[in-house]
Amino acid sequence: MLHVQRMEPFYTKKEGNRLKLVFAYQYFSIIKEEELYHFVPVEGKEIVINLNNLQIENLSEVFVFQKGSRFIRLPLYQLLTVSNIHDHLQLIYDSLELNKEKDNKVQFTSTNKEVVDLITQLEQENKLRLIDQALAVRDETLFIILTNKL
Repeated sequence: MLHVQRMEPFYTKKEGNRLKLVFAYQYFSIIKEEELYHFVPVEGKEIVINLNNLQIENLSEVFVFQKGSRFIRLPLYQLLTVSNIHDHLQLIYDSLELNKEKDNKVQFTSTNKEVVDLITQLEQENKLRLIDQALAVRDETLFIILTNKL
C-alpha cells in the first residue's frame, strides 16, 4: 500500500463545474516500502474533479514519482485505490471551501455515505488482492506489511 505524504496543488482553477488541481515538483510525494518518492511532471500533472458529483474525470492520467534513478508510474485510478489520496483530496476540497457554496453541488456528507462505503469496500478488496499477490510471488516482507495494516 502506498502512503501519500504530501499533496499540495501548485495551483487550482475552477472552470465551470470542474476543479483542476495542478501539481508541480516537490508538491506531491508518496512513500512506498518506506522510501520517499517525489512527483515529477513528466506525464500527467493535474486532477480534474467534477464539482456536480465530486467524481474525478481524468482517471487514466499517469503520475510519475521519482527517487534517484528509480521511477514509479501510476495511473490516477490506481493511485486512488492503493493509497490514502482521498484524505488529501478531502483536505484540499475543504480548504478551498467549495463545499460551503449554497447551490446544488454534491458534498462529502451523509448523502454520499454509499460512495464512501463503496470506496472503503474497494480499498479492502484491493488490500486482500495485494496480499494474494504477495503470497503468489513469495514476498514475505510485503505480506507482513499488508497483514499488519488490516
